[in-house]
Amino acid sequence: MGSGRIISIGSVQIGGGLPVALQSMAAVKTADVQAVADTCRHLADAGAAIIRLAVDTPADAKALKAIRKEIRKRTDVNLSVDLQENYRLAENVAPFVDKIRYNPGHLHHSEPETAWQTKVERIVQTAEKYDCALRIGVNCGSLDPALLNNSAINNSAGKTYVPALTSALQHSEFLDSLGFTRYCVSIKSSDPKTFTAVNRHFAAMRPDVPLHLGLTEAGLPPAGIQKSRLALEPLLADGIGDTLRVSLTVPNERKHEEIEAGRLIVQNAAAGNILTEEHWHVDTWNIISCPSCARVENDRFVQLAEQVHEAVQKLRQDLETDWKDAPLTIAVMGCRVNGPGETDRADIGLWCGKTSVNLKSGTELIGSFGYSEVIEEMLRLVRKVLLRHSLNRLSAAS
Repeated sequence: MGSGRIISIGSVQIGGGLPVALQSMAAVKTADVQAVADTCRHLADAGAAIIRLAVDTPADAKALKAIRKEIRKRTDVNLSVDLQENYRLAENVAPFVDKIRYNPGHLHHSEPETAWQTKVERIVQTAEKYDCALRIGVNCGSLDPALLNNSAINNSAGKTYVPALTSALQHSEFLDSLGFTRYCVSIKSSDPKTFTAVNRHFAAMRPDVPLHLGLTEAGLPPAGIQKSRLALEPLLADGIGDTLRVSLTVPNERKHEEIEAGRLIVQNAAAGNILTEEHWHVDTWNIISCPSCARVENDRFVQLAEQVHEAVQKLRQDLETDWKDAPLTIAVMGCRVNGPGETDRADIGLWCGKTSVNLKSGTELIGSFGYSEVIEEMLRLVRKVLLRHSLNRLSAAS
């Protein structure tokens, strides 16, 4: 399996047909050194080759030195840091990690007057100085506004993933122009079809670049595992993909389930036991939820995702037959990083703050509600959306 050049990420190498490396991500506050170290050891024992941490603040960055020292007492697992809006933190984290992941869609947040090329060049220089690999981490839920607003890019034969593909190609070419080739790419989406299509397209255009695979916001197991199988197994079976993560909505103490699911997917692909829509019916009611990480602002997030799932399933049982199969997408997101973008494209979106949950209908903010009251508000909104679908269907039929 795998393609592309071989690159080193600490003690592990990826690409060039080497075994697929499994990843996960800590879901505790990065500044909590002992909790992070315990999580990393737990994931390493489960089989993780690379563990990603979120770093958003100087306090997070400062904790990395102690985290690295604590982890090294028991394991040599490789660390990756996730930079989102503050690209300058690369200089603080690089001495203590093996890979830095930056999101092209978030580079505009910090110092918007500075060209993204200048920012990326600084990240590259830092990576070279401290012997780090890089991941260009494109996410369909948080794309560069300049690409989203480019009509020429967005009118390309109806392919909704073109802005994401353009971003990945653009940044790969720029890193190449700097003479830096120790990088991999990920292009993530919460939709299995979009994910598979865009990664196939990128792999065909840039077969030299190692790919990290992961269906973002796969959601609660077991459906989240099934959706990830649907997205990843066909790619791996065709030799596309060098590292992977299964992004499940589970509490931190159950993060090992991501590694177990990833191992299952790799084994299935190798054995030709590929899940397709013929074997697993994709539900018309699609609940997207992120896997939780250090950025989640309220520990009740995973519980909220579970409550959303239970509430809508109960409602569905009580509905009239013609409403049960109406298309409905609900996105439950843990923070502001990808929350607004993912919820914009959903029929109903919930993204979490410290004390309240933002409830949305598409791009419209309905209001902010307490964790104890948002479920009832959401169910009212579900009924409105389903009624609208029903009326549209009747109108079309007439």
